[in-house]
Amino acid sequence: MTKWVYFFGAGKAEGDGEWRDLLGGKGAGLAEMTKIGLPVPAGFTISTECCDYYYKNGKRFPSALRKQVSENVLKLERSTKKKLGDPVNPLLVSVRSGSARSMPGMMETILNLGLNDKSVSGLAKATSNERFAYDAYRRFVQMYSTVVMGLSKEDLEHRLRAMKVRL
Repeated sequence: MTKWVYFFGAGKAEGDGEWRDLLGGKGAGLAEMTKIGLPVPAGFTISTECCDYYYKNGKRFPSALRKQVSENVLKLERSTKKKLGDPVNPLLVSVRSGSARSMPGMMETILNLGLNDKSVSGLAKATSNERFAYDAYRRFVQMYSTVVMGLSKEDLEHRLRAMKVRL
């Protein structure tokens, strides 16, 4: 079975800085920094081969990808002692696109994946900062809306300003 997902964390990494073609620049950099002992938060990288497969197969993901991502999310939860979507101790992750070559400003990012109507309360309690938690949630919703759902950033900003005026 083809390996599509590579984990890094707790001083260990599958891959290193030489694996740019497989892990992309960000993924290879995170793996290298983890291996040399820098305090990099645990995570995982989906390979550039998976992206290549997706485009060569009618925009369909490899059948084994879901299972490998699920296994790595569990590994991430064990490593961080947090749980994705948990209302008390939520795990928040960043989803960052990358490539083997640097492309500043061309790739999309989604921050705070894992926040929802229940987990935002856990973040507010954990940080003792309700405003921070709800602002993080707002940012997540906006990023997800534009990057994944294809909604207009301008439309979302207009709606947010209108809501602020009403409040």
